[in-house]
Amino acid sequence: MGNCWFSWVLVVLLVLLGVSVKGYPVEDLVVKLPGQPKVEFRQYAGYVDVDVKAGRSLFYYFVEAESQPDKKPLALWLNGGPGCSSIGGGAFTELGPFYPKGDGRSLRKNSMSWSRASNLLFVESPAGVGWSYSNTSSDYTCGDASTAKDMLVFMLKWYEKFPDFKSRELFLTGESYAGHYIPQLAIALLDYNAHSTGFKFNIKGVAIGNPLLRLDRDVPATYEFFWSHGMISDEVGLTIMNKCDFDDYVFASPHNQTDTCNNAINEANNIVGAYINNYDVILDICYPSIVEQELRLRKVVTSISVGIDVCMSIERRFYFNLPEVQNALHANRTKLPYSWSMCSGVLNYSDTDGNINILPLLKRIIQNRIPVWVFSGDQDSVVPLLGSRTLVRELAHDLKFKVTVPYGAWFHKGQVGGWATEYGNLLTFATVRGAAHMVPYAQPSRALHLFSSFVRGRRLPNTTRISIDG
Repeated sequence: MGNCWFSWVLVVLLVLLGVSVKGYPVEDLVVKLPGQPKVEFRQYAGYVDVDVKAGRSLFYYFVEAESQPDKKPLALWLNGGPGCSSIGGGAFTELGPFYPKGDGRSLRKNSMSWSRASNLLFVESPAGVGWSYSNTSSDYTCGDASTAKDMLVFMLKWYEKFPDFKSRELFLTGESYAGHYIPQLAIALLDYNAHSTGFKFNIKGVAIGNPLLRLDRDVPATYEFFWSHGMISDEVGLTIMNKCDFDDYVFASPHNQTDTCNNAINEANNIVGAYINNYDVILDICYPSIVEQELRLRKVVTSISVGIDVCMSIERRFYFNLPEVQNALHANRTKLPYSWSMCSGVLNYSDTDGNINILPLLKRIIQNRIPVWVFSGDQDSVVPLLGSRTLVRELAHDLKFKVTVPYGAWFHKGQVGGWATEYGNLLTFATVRGAAHMVPYAQPSRALHLFSSFVRGRRLPNTTRISIDG
Protein backbone atom coordinates (compact mmCIF):
# COMPACT_ATOMS: atom_id res chain seq x y z
CA MET A 1 0.00 0.00 0.00
CA GLY A 2 2.81 2.39 0.95
CA ASN A 3 4.58 1.90 -2.38
CA CYS A 4 1.36 2.44 -4.34
CA TRP A 5 0.66 5.64 -2.40
CA PHE A 6 4.19 6.92 -3.02
CA SER A 7 3.97 6.16 -6.76
CA TRP A 8 0.61 7.94 -7.00
CA VAL A 9 1.98 11.03 -5.21
CA LEU A 10 5.06 11.01 -7.49
CA VAL A 11 2.86 10.87 -10.60
CA VAL A 12 0.72 13.77 -9.33
CA LEU A 13 3.82 15.82 -8.56
CA LEU A 14 5.36 15.13 -11.96
CA VAL A 15 2.12 16.04 -13.72
CA LEU A 16 1.94 19.29 -11.75
CA LEU A 17 5.53 20.00 -12.75
CA GLY A 18 4.62 19.51 -16.38
CA VAL A 19 6.78 16.43 -16.83
CA SER A 20 4.19 14.36 -18.66
CA VAL A 21 3.73 16.78 -21.56
CA LYS A 22 2.35 15.41 -24.82
CA GLY A 23 1.10 12.30 -23.08
CA TYR A 24 4.50 10.72 -22.50
CA PRO A 25 4.16 7.83 -19.99
CA VAL A 26 5.04 9.39 -16.66
CA GLU A 27 5.45 5.94 -15.08
CA ASP A 28 8.38 5.30 -17.47
CA LEU A 29 10.14 8.58 -16.74
CA VAL A 30 13.70 8.07 -15.54
CA VAL A 31 13.98 10.80 -12.92
CA LYS A 32 17.75 10.40 -12.57
CA LEU A 33 20.22 7.58 -13.03
CA PRO A 34 22.68 6.88 -10.20
CA GLY A 35 25.83 8.95 -10.63
CA GLN A 36 24.37 10.79 -13.62
CA PRO A 37 25.51 14.34 -14.43
CA LYS A 38 22.78 16.99 -14.58
CA VAL A 39 21.08 17.26 -17.98
CA GLU A 40 18.17 19.21 -19.47
CA PHE A 41 16.67 16.45 -21.64
CA ARG A 42 14.31 13.71 -20.45
CA GLN A 43 14.80 9.96 -20.59
CA TYR A 44 12.29 7.15 -20.32
CA ALA A 45 12.65 3.40 -19.83
CA GLY A 46 10.36 0.46 -19.30
CA TYR A 47 8.60 -2.46 -20.93
CA VAL A 48 6.34 -3.00 -23.91
CA ASP A 49 4.34 -6.25 -23.84
CA VAL A 50 4.56 -7.80 -27.30
CA ASP A 51 2.66 -10.99 -26.36
CA VAL A 52 0.61 -10.77 -23.17
CA LYS A 53 -0.51 -14.43 -23.29
CA ALA A 54 3.09 -15.73 -23.53
CA GLY A 55 4.31 -13.08 -21.08
CA ARG A 56 6.83 -11.73 -23.61
CA SER A 57 8.06 -8.17 -23.09
CA LEU A 58 10.77 -6.04 -24.63
CA PHE A 59 12.68 -3.46 -22.60
CA TYR A 60 13.36 -0.02 -24.09
CA TYR A 61 15.34 3.12 -23.26
CA PHE A 62 14.30 6.40 -24.90
CA VAL A 63 16.23 9.66 -24.84
CA GLU A 64 14.90 13.00 -26.02
CA ALA A 65 17.04 15.07 -28.36
CA GLU A 66 19.26 17.46 -26.41
CA SER A 67 17.63 20.51 -27.98
CA GLN A 68 14.27 21.10 -29.70
CA PRO A 69 13.10 17.47 -29.30
CA ASP A 70 9.65 18.43 -30.65
CA LYS A 71 11.24 19.28 -34.01
CA LYS A 72 13.67 16.40 -34.32
CA PRO A 73 13.03 12.94 -35.81
CA LEU A 74 13.05 9.58 -34.04
CA ALA A 75 15.92 7.16 -34.64
CA LEU A 76 15.65 3.53 -33.57
CA TRP A 77 18.98 1.80 -32.84
CA LEU A 78 19.49 -1.95 -32.58
CA ASN A 79 22.70 -3.78 -31.75
CA GLY A 80 23.37 -7.18 -33.28
CA GLY A 81 24.83 -10.40 -31.97
CA PRO A 82 22.42 -12.01 -32.57
CA GLY A 83 21.41 -11.63 -28.95
CA CYS A 84 23.36 -8.57 -27.81
CA SER A 85 22.10 -5.53 -25.93
CA SER A 86 21.20 -2.27 -27.67
CA ILE A 87 21.10 -0.50 -24.30
CA GLY A 88 24.49 -1.77 -23.16
CA GLY A 89 25.97 -1.23 -26.62
CA GLY A 90 24.38 1.66 -28.50
CA ALA A 91 22.91 3.54 -25.55
CA PHE A 92 25.70 3.40 -22.98
CA THR A 93 28.97 2.84 -24.85
CA GLU A 94 28.41 4.22 -28.33
CA LEU A 95 25.91 6.91 -29.27
CA GLY A 96 23.72 7.57 -26.23
CA PRO A 97 24.01 10.54 -23.86
CA PHE A 98 26.16 8.80 -21.20
CA TYR A 99 29.20 6.58 -20.87
CA PRO A 100 30.06 4.59 -17.72
CA LYS A 101 32.73 6.21 -15.59
CA GLY A 102 35.85 4.35 -14.55
CA ASP A 103 34.43 3.67 -11.08
CA GLY A 104 31.63 1.46 -12.42
CA ARG A 105 29.12 3.38 -10.27
CA SER A 106 28.51 6.61 -12.14
CA LEU A 107 28.19 8.11 -15.61
CA ARG A 108 29.91 10.79 -17.67
CA LYS A 109 28.38 12.84 -20.46
CA ASN A 110 28.93 11.80 -24.06
CA SER A 111 29.43 15.15 -25.78
CA MET A 112 29.06 13.48 -29.21
CA SER A 113 25.78 11.69 -28.53
CA TRP A 114 23.53 11.21 -31.53
CA SER A 115 20.81 12.79 -29.38
CA ARG A 116 22.24 16.09 -30.64
CA ALA A 117 20.61 15.29 -33.99
CA SER A 118 17.63 13.10 -33.11
CA ASN A 119 15.44 11.56 -30.43
CA LEU A 120 16.84 8.09 -29.75
CA LEU A 121 15.10 4.78 -29.03
CA PHE A 122 17.04 1.66 -27.98
CA VAL A 123 15.38 -1.76 -27.63
CA GLU A 124 16.59 -5.02 -26.08
CA SER A 125 15.59 -7.41 -28.87
CA PRO A 126 14.65 -10.23 -29.06
CA ALA A 127 13.23 -11.39 -25.71
CA GLY A 128 16.04 -12.96 -23.71
CA VAL A 129 18.43 -10.08 -24.43
CA GLY A 130 19.32 -7.82 -21.50
CA TRP A 131 16.18 -7.21 -19.44
CA SER A 132 13.74 -8.30 -22.16
CA TYR A 133 12.12 -11.58 -21.20
CA SER A 134 9.41 -14.14 -21.76
CA ASN A 135 7.50 -16.26 -19.26
CA THR A 136 7.38 -18.95 -21.98
CA SER A 137 10.82 -20.52 -22.17
CA SER A 138 10.29 -21.80 -25.74
CA ASP A 139 10.24 -18.14 -26.87
CA TYR A 140 14.01 -18.08 -26.34
CA THR A 141 14.34 -20.36 -29.37
CA CYS A 142 13.86 -17.76 -32.07
CA GLY A 143 15.22 -16.26 -35.27
CA ASP A 144 15.04 -13.38 -37.72
CA ALA A 145 11.34 -13.75 -38.60
CA SER A 146 10.08 -13.81 -35.00
CA THR A 147 12.44 -10.95 -34.06
CA ALA A 148 11.07 -8.73 -36.85
CA LYS A 149 7.47 -9.66 -35.98
CA ASP A 150 7.97 -8.76 -32.30
CA MET A 151 9.66 -5.49 -33.22
CA LEU A 152 6.70 -4.52 -35.43
CA VAL A 153 4.35 -5.13 -32.47
CA PHE A 154 6.78 -3.26 -30.22
CA MET A 155 6.82 -0.18 -32.48
CA LEU A 156 3.01 -0.06 -32.72
CA LYS A 157 2.63 -0.31 -28.94
CA TRP A 158 5.50 2.07 -28.24
CA TYR A 159 3.72 4.69 -30.36
CA GLU A 160 0.68 4.21 -28.12
CA LYS A 161 2.89 5.22 -25.18
CA PHE A 162 4.39 8.12 -27.17
CA PRO A 163 1.63 9.17 -29.61
CA ASP A 164 3.41 12.42 -30.45
CA PHE A 165 5.92 10.41 -32.50
CA LYS A 166 3.39 8.66 -34.74
CA SER A 167 3.73 11.27 -37.46
CA ARG A 168 7.39 12.03 -36.81
CA GLU A 169 10.10 11.02 -39.27
CA LEU A 170 11.51 7.58 -38.38
CA PHE A 171 15.07 6.46 -39.11
CA LEU A 172 16.05 2.82 -38.61
CA THR A 173 19.67 2.27 -37.59
CA GLY A 174 21.95 -0.38 -36.11
CA GLU A 175 25.17 -2.31 -36.53
CA SER A 176 26.62 -5.78 -37.09
CA TYR A 177 23.86 -8.45 -37.02
CA ALA A 178 21.41 -5.53 -37.14
CA GLY A 179 22.34 -5.78 -40.84
CA HIS A 180 19.64 -8.49 -40.59
CA TYR A 181 17.41 -6.95 -37.91
CA ILE A 182 17.00 -3.47 -39.42
CA PRO A 183 16.25 -4.33 -43.08
CA GLN A 184 13.87 -7.10 -41.98
CA LEU A 185 12.09 -4.68 -39.64
CA ALA A 186 11.91 -2.07 -42.40
CA ILE A 187 10.21 -4.62 -44.67
CA ALA A 188 7.78 -5.57 -41.85
CA LEU A 189 6.89 -1.87 -41.39
CA LEU A 190 6.49 -1.35 -45.15
CA ASP A 191 4.22 -4.43 -45.36
CA TYR A 192 2.17 -3.03 -42.48
CA ASN A 193 1.90 0.32 -44.28
CA ALA A 194 0.73 -1.43 -47.47
CA HIS A 195 -2.18 -3.06 -45.63
CA SER A 196 -3.07 -0.22 -43.24
CA THR A 197 -5.93 2.11 -44.03
CA GLY A 198 -5.03 4.33 -41.08
CA PHE A 199 -1.70 4.91 -39.37
CA LYS A 200 1.45 4.39 -41.46
CA PHE A 201 5.08 4.40 -40.32
CA ASN A 202 6.88 7.48 -41.62
CA ILE A 203 10.15 5.74 -42.56
CA LYS A 204 12.69 8.22 -43.89
CA GLY A 205 15.91 6.24 -43.97
CA VAL A 206 17.89 3.11 -43.09
CA ALA A 207 21.52 3.22 -41.91
CA ILE A 208 23.50 0.14 -40.92
CA GLY A 209 27.09 0.02 -39.69
CA ASN A 210 29.54 -2.81 -40.43
CA PRO A 211 26.48 -4.94 -41.21
CA LEU A 212 26.28 -8.65 -41.91
CA LEU A 213 24.61 -8.61 -45.33
CA ARG A 214 25.80 -11.73 -47.12
CA LEU A 215 27.79 -14.34 -45.25
CA ASP A 216 29.63 -15.77 -48.27
CA ARG A 217 31.11 -12.31 -48.93
CA ASP A 218 31.53 -10.95 -45.43
CA VAL A 219 33.45 -13.97 -44.09
CA PRO A 220 36.25 -14.10 -46.71
CA ALA A 221 36.62 -10.34 -46.28
CA THR A 222 37.80 -11.01 -42.70
CA TYR A 223 40.77 -13.09 -43.88
CA GLU A 224 41.52 -10.66 -46.70
CA PHE A 225 41.58 -7.93 -44.04
CA PHE A 226 43.97 -9.97 -41.83
CA TRP A 227 46.27 -10.48 -44.81
CA SER A 228 46.15 -6.87 -46.03
CA HIS A 229 46.98 -5.60 -42.53
CA GLY A 230 49.97 -7.88 -42.10
CA MET A 231 48.23 -9.97 -39.45
CA ILE A 232 48.66 -13.34 -41.23
CA SER A 233 51.29 -14.66 -43.63
CA ASP A 234 51.08 -14.81 -47.42
CA GLU A 235 51.01 -18.62 -47.23
CA VAL A 236 48.00 -18.77 -44.87
CA GLY A 237 46.20 -15.95 -46.68
CA LEU A 238 46.66 -17.56 -50.11
CA THR A 239 45.56 -20.97 -48.80
CA ILE A 240 42.31 -19.45 -47.50
CA MET A 241 41.70 -17.49 -50.71
CA ASN A 242 42.42 -20.49 -52.96
CA LYS A 243 41.18 -23.49 -50.95
CA CYS A 244 38.03 -22.17 -49.25
CA ASP A 245 34.75 -22.24 -51.15
CA PHE A 246 32.87 -19.55 -49.29
CA ASP A 247 29.78 -20.09 -51.47
CA ASP A 248 29.13 -23.10 -49.24
CA TYR A 249 29.99 -21.33 -45.99
CA VAL A 250 27.29 -21.48 -43.33
CA PHE A 251 26.73 -19.54 -40.10
CA ALA A 252 26.53 -22.68 -37.96
CA SER A 253 29.64 -24.51 -36.83
CA PRO A 254 31.19 -26.55 -38.44
CA HIS A 255 31.15 -24.22 -41.44
CA ASN A 256 30.84 -26.83 -44.20
CA GLN A 257 34.43 -26.39 -45.41
CA THR A 258 37.23 -28.78 -46.37
CA ASP A 259 39.85 -29.81 -43.82
CA THR A 260 42.49 -27.80 -45.72
CA CYS A 261 40.34 -24.68 -45.52
CA ASN A 262 39.39 -25.17 -41.85
CA ASN A 263 43.02 -25.81 -40.89
CA ALA A 264 44.11 -22.59 -42.62
CA ILE A 265 41.31 -20.61 -40.95
CA ASN A 266 42.27 -22.03 -37.53
CA GLU A 267 45.92 -21.16 -38.18
CA ALA A 268 44.96 -17.61 -39.18
CA ASN A 269 42.91 -17.16 -36.01
CA ASN A 270 45.78 -18.52 -33.89
CA ILE A 271 48.31 -16.17 -35.53
CA VAL A 272 46.07 -13.14 -34.93
CA GLY A 273 45.71 -14.42 -31.38
CA ALA A 274 43.79 -13.38 -28.29
CA TYR A 275 45.71 -10.14 -27.71
CA ILE A 276 44.12 -8.33 -30.65
CA ASN A 277 40.62 -6.89 -30.51
CA ASN A 278 39.14 -8.22 -33.77
CA TYR A 279 36.48 -5.51 -33.63
CA ASP A 280 39.17 -2.81 -33.63
CA VAL A 281 42.58 -4.09 -34.66
CA ILE A 282 44.49 -0.92 -33.64
CA LEU A 283 42.98 -0.75 -30.16
CA ASP A 284 44.61 -2.16 -27.04
CA ILE A 285 42.70 -4.87 -25.18
CA CYS A 286 41.20 -4.82 -21.71
CA TYR A 287 42.20 -7.31 -19.02
CA PRO A 288 38.83 -8.07 -17.33
CA SER A 289 40.28 -9.81 -14.26
CA ILE A 290 42.27 -6.71 -13.32
CA VAL A 291 39.33 -4.37 -13.95
CA GLU A 292 36.90 -6.46 -11.89
CA GLN A 293 39.30 -6.27 -8.93
CA GLU A 294 39.73 -2.53 -9.33
CA LEU A 295 35.98 -1.96 -9.46
CA ARG A 296 35.29 -4.10 -6.41
CA LEU A 297 37.90 -2.19 -4.46
CA ARG A 298 36.17 1.06 -5.53
CA LYS A 299 39.17 2.23 -7.47
CA VAL A 300 39.08 4.00 -10.81
CA VAL A 301 39.96 1.89 -13.83
CA THR A 302 43.00 3.28 -15.61
CA SER A 303 43.03 1.28 -18.87
CA ILE A 304 42.90 3.97 -21.54
CA SER A 305 44.15 3.46 -25.12
CA VAL A 306 44.43 6.30 -27.68
CA GLY A 307 41.80 8.29 -25.82
CA ILE A 308 39.34 5.38 -25.60
CA ASP A 309 38.39 3.56 -22.41
CA VAL A 310 38.97 -0.02 -23.56
CA CYS A 311 37.45 -1.40 -20.35
CA MET A 312 34.13 0.42 -20.73
CA SER A 313 32.31 -2.88 -21.30
CA ILE A 314 33.37 -4.20 -17.88
CA GLU A 315 32.40 -0.93 -16.19
CA ARG A 316 29.03 -1.05 -17.97
CA ARG A 317 28.25 -4.60 -16.75
CA PHE A 318 29.16 -3.63 -13.20
CA TYR A 319 26.92 -0.52 -13.39
CA PHE A 320 23.87 -2.27 -14.89
CA ASN A 321 23.91 -4.96 -12.21
CA LEU A 322 23.60 -2.41 -9.39
CA PRO A 323 20.05 -2.72 -7.93
CA GLU A 324 19.68 1.07 -7.71
CA VAL A 325 20.42 1.39 -11.45
CA GLN A 326 17.84 -1.25 -12.35
CA ASN A 327 15.27 0.49 -10.12
CA ALA A 328 15.95 3.86 -11.73
CA LEU A 329 15.45 2.33 -15.19
CA HIS A 330 12.30 0.40 -14.18
CA ALA A 331 14.21 -2.67 -15.37
CA ASN A 332 14.27 -6.32 -14.35
CA ARG A 333 10.68 -6.20 -13.09
CA THR A 334 10.44 -10.02 -12.96
CA LYS A 335 13.75 -10.46 -11.06
CA LEU A 336 15.41 -12.61 -13.73
CA PRO A 337 17.45 -15.59 -12.44
CA TYR A 338 20.59 -14.30 -14.15
CA SER A 339 22.55 -11.05 -14.09
CA TRP A 340 22.52 -8.48 -16.87
CA SER A 341 25.10 -9.20 -19.57
CA MET A 342 25.94 -7.58 -22.89
CA CYS A 343 25.09 -10.71 -24.90
CA SER A 344 22.41 -13.22 -23.93
CA GLY A 345 23.21 -16.53 -22.30
CA VAL A 346 19.63 -17.83 -22.54
CA LEU A 347 18.90 -17.21 -26.21
CA ASN A 348 18.89 -20.10 -28.69
CA TYR A 349 19.02 -18.10 -31.91
CA SER A 350 18.69 -19.73 -35.34
CA ASP A 351 21.98 -21.01 -36.77
CA THR A 352 20.66 -20.84 -40.32
CA ASP A 353 19.23 -17.30 -40.44
CA GLY A 354 22.75 -15.86 -40.61
CA ASN A 355 22.95 -17.34 -44.12
CA ILE A 356 20.09 -15.15 -45.40
CA ASN A 357 21.11 -12.77 -48.21
CA ILE A 358 19.93 -9.30 -47.14
CA LEU A 359 20.54 -7.54 -50.48
CA PRO A 360 17.07 -8.30 -51.93
CA LEU A 361 15.52 -6.68 -48.82
CA LEU A 362 17.67 -3.56 -49.24
CA LYS A 363 16.58 -3.47 -52.88
CA ARG A 364 12.90 -3.48 -51.85
CA ILE A 365 13.51 -0.71 -49.30
CA ILE A 366 15.23 1.46 -51.91
CA GLN A 367 12.47 0.78 -54.44
CA ASN A 368 10.15 2.39 -51.86
CA ARG A 369 12.29 5.56 -52.26
CA ILE A 370 13.82 5.15 -48.80
CA PRO A 371 17.52 6.12 -48.65
CA VAL A 372 19.91 3.41 -47.44
CA TRP A 373 23.34 4.16 -45.97
CA VAL A 374 25.88 1.42 -45.29
CA PHE A 375 28.82 2.68 -43.23
CA SER A 376 31.99 0.88 -42.18
CA GLY A 377 34.62 1.53 -39.56
CA ASP A 378 37.83 0.76 -41.42
CA GLN A 379 39.62 -0.95 -38.48
CA ASP A 380 37.04 -3.73 -38.14
CA SER A 381 38.06 -7.25 -39.12
CA VAL A 382 34.77 -8.88 -38.06
CA VAL A 383 32.59 -7.40 -40.84
CA PRO A 384 35.20 -5.45 -42.82
CA LEU A 385 34.55 -2.71 -45.35
CA LEU A 386 36.07 -4.93 -48.06
CA GLY A 387 32.94 -7.07 -48.23
CA SER A 388 30.38 -4.32 -47.56
CA ARG A 389 31.74 -2.00 -50.28
CA THR A 390 31.58 -4.78 -52.89
CA LEU A 391 28.05 -5.77 -51.87
CA VAL A 392 26.79 -2.17 -52.04
CA ARG A 393 28.29 -1.80 -55.52
CA GLU A 394 26.60 -5.04 -56.65
CA LEU A 395 23.29 -3.84 -55.20
CA ALA A 396 23.62 -0.57 -57.13
CA HIS A 397 24.33 -2.54 -60.31
CA ASP A 398 21.23 -4.70 -59.69
CA LEU A 399 19.15 -1.53 -59.24
CA LYS A 400 20.72 -0.10 -62.43
CA PHE A 401 21.84 2.93 -60.42
CA LYS A 402 24.52 5.21 -61.75
CA VAL A 403 27.22 6.75 -59.54
CA THR A 404 25.89 10.10 -58.30
CA VAL A 405 28.88 10.86 -56.02
CA PRO A 406 32.22 9.36 -57.14
CA TYR A 407 34.24 7.47 -54.51
CA GLY A 408 36.32 10.02 -52.61
CA ALA A 409 37.21 11.47 -49.24
CA TRP A 410 34.68 13.18 -46.98
CA PHE A 411 35.79 15.72 -44.40
CA HIS A 412 35.15 16.55 -40.78
CA LYS A 413 36.89 19.32 -38.82
CA GLY A 414 39.45 19.83 -41.54
CA GLN A 415 40.48 16.17 -41.63
CA VAL A 416 39.47 13.19 -43.74
CA GLY A 417 36.51 11.60 -41.98
CA GLY A 418 36.53 8.62 -44.35
CA TRP A 419 35.64 7.83 -47.95
CA ALA A 420 32.20 7.67 -49.54
CA THR A 421 30.29 7.05 -52.73
CA GLU A 422 26.62 7.34 -53.68
CA TYR A 423 24.47 5.58 -56.25
CA GLY A 424 21.18 6.77 -57.73
CA ASN A 425 20.70 9.45 -55.02
CA LEU A 426 19.38 6.72 -52.69
CA LEU A 427 22.25 4.33 -51.85
CA THR A 428 25.36 5.51 -49.97
CA PHE A 429 28.46 3.63 -48.86
CA ALA A 430 30.77 5.44 -46.45
CA THR A 431 33.81 4.48 -44.43
CA VAL A 432 34.69 6.15 -41.14
CA ARG A 433 38.45 6.57 -40.85
CA GLY A 434 40.00 5.11 -37.70
CA ALA A 435 36.69 3.63 -36.56
CA ALA A 436 36.00 0.14 -35.33
CA HIS A 437 33.12 -2.32 -35.65
CA MET A 438 31.38 -0.05 -33.12
CA VAL A 439 31.84 3.15 -35.14
CA PRO A 440 30.49 5.71 -32.61
CA TYR A 441 32.62 4.17 -29.83
CA ALA A 442 35.94 4.57 -31.66
CA GLN A 443 35.24 7.80 -33.60
CA PRO A 444 32.40 9.62 -31.80
CA SER A 445 32.81 12.98 -33.54
CA ARG A 446 33.05 11.58 -37.08
CA ALA A 447 30.18 9.17 -36.37
CA LEU A 448 27.95 12.04 -35.19
CA HIS A 449 28.78 14.00 -38.35
CA LEU A 450 27.82 11.00 -40.49
CA PHE A 451 24.57 10.40 -38.58
CA SER A 452 23.62 14.11 -38.66
CA SER A 453 24.13 14.19 -42.42
CA PHE A 454 22.03 11.05 -42.79
CA VAL A 455 18.99 12.30 -40.82
CA ARG A 456 19.15 15.73 -42.46
CA GLY A 457 19.24 14.25 -45.95
CA ARG A 458 22.62 15.80 -46.70
CA ARG A 459 25.64 14.35 -48.45
CA LEU A 460 28.89 14.07 -46.57
CA PRO A 461 31.08 17.11 -47.38
CA ASN A 462 33.73 16.30 -49.99
CA THR A 463 35.71 19.52 -49.54
CA THR A 464 37.34 21.33 -46.63
CA ARG A 465 38.19 25.03 -46.41
CA ILE A 466 41.39 24.55 -44.44
CA SER A 467 44.53 24.81 -46.60
CA ILE A 468 47.40 22.38 -45.98
CA ASP A 469 49.88 24.62 -47.82
CA GLY A 470 52.53 26.51 -45.81
